[in-house]
Amino acid sequence: MPGGRCRILVLGSTGSIGRQTLAVIDHLNELHEQGRFPTRYEVVGLACGSGADALSRQAETHRVTRVAVADERAALNAGTVFRGPDAAERLVRETEADLVVSAIVGSAGLPATLAAVELGRDVALANKESLVAAGCLVVPAARLSGSRLLPIDSEHAAIWQCLQTAADAPLCPPCDPGPIARVVLTASGGPFRGRSAEQVYDATPEQALDHPTWSMGPKVTIDSATLMNKALEVIEAHWLFSLPGERIDVLIHPQSIVHAMVEFADGSVVAQLAVPDMRAPIQAALTFPHRIESAAASLDLASLGSLEFEPATTETHAALRLAHHAIEAQGSAGATINAANEAAVLAFLDRRIPFGRIIELTELAVERLGVQPIASLGDALEADARARSFVAAAIGG
Repeated sequence: MPGGRCRILVLGSTGSIGRQTLAVIDHLNELHEQGRFPTRYEVVGLACGSGADALSRQAETHRVTRVAVADERAALNAGTVFRGPDAAERLVRETEADLVVSAIVGSAGLPATLAAVELGRDVALANKESLVAAGCLVVPAARLSGSRLLPIDSEHAAIWQCLQTAADAPLCPPCDPGPIARVVLTASGGPFRGRSAEQVYDATPEQALDHPTWSMGPKVTIDSATLMNKALEVIEAHWLFSLPGERIDVLIHPQSIVHAMVEFADGSVVAQLAVPDMRAPIQAALTFPHRIESAAASLDLASLGSLEFEPATTETHAALRLAHHAIEAQGSAGATINAANEAAVLAFLDRRIPFGRIIELTELAVERLGVQPIASLGDALEADARARSFVAAAIGG
């Protein structure tokens, strides 16, 4: 965002990505005050699902007068308060902004993200579920409106940065993948790397939440333990970079230093390396096309020692099979996978099902519910609701 003022809406501001986004904004504004960066960032709106107290503190700190909260009972002191399940979408539609940071976890972020794209707002996208559940709506809408999707997920931000080395580097979403032979997403392997599905079937929430490298919210951390986060990222990469499933690979990389690689048509491979700190990809999205000093630590290559890579295949990881099914089947497949997984993860965190049941229930939902066309937001939300109802019935709740 070169020069002048950039007005930002932060959706999911009280979550991990939202809090780090506000920290990056503070850092960039400090550089602006020092005359070291041309843009001044103004937070013009904040949204969260619950956590009204934290939202109030953020609004006071950043002098924000327009806030949205899904919890209709939340007490907030602000100039304009949107409440209810559609609060974030209304905030987007009724607030002038240059950039929307989409960091609401899960499919709850889809309506607001789609609204931002339809309005032609640039979207710094951390809510992968919007593309997983409704990429067939979001991507055409972005092309029509001129909205740019600026990826915040570390792996997609890495792919995007690798592509910027090419002469015809695309913005997201591109019309075609150009010179890309394939992209490689890396996965830490989570807390259960090297252990079989049988060995971790009855793992506790505490064990699954003990991630070895990343500090994330509970839902994303559980997805890392099942490798579902990587499955969702495969689907997201398909939509962001216009790539078929066979050109998207996954490697287990426990050090979480190489975030992604791009192999070009000439056989050369470009990799993006950085410390595992989400402030770096957040800043890359906010400041594109500029590069400026980051609040994240620099990478000390000499101290790394060796970097390890292991294959992650659809044969050994059921979640990746589901991702490739969603890409091939299109329609409601992605929405079903995303919603069934979300419902199963919540049930696991509530100790209502064992860890190994998460992927089992997601696979079962995909098998039983089939694929329907997605022609509207209503279709995507209906597929989401069907999958959640199916999981609830399957676990008896």
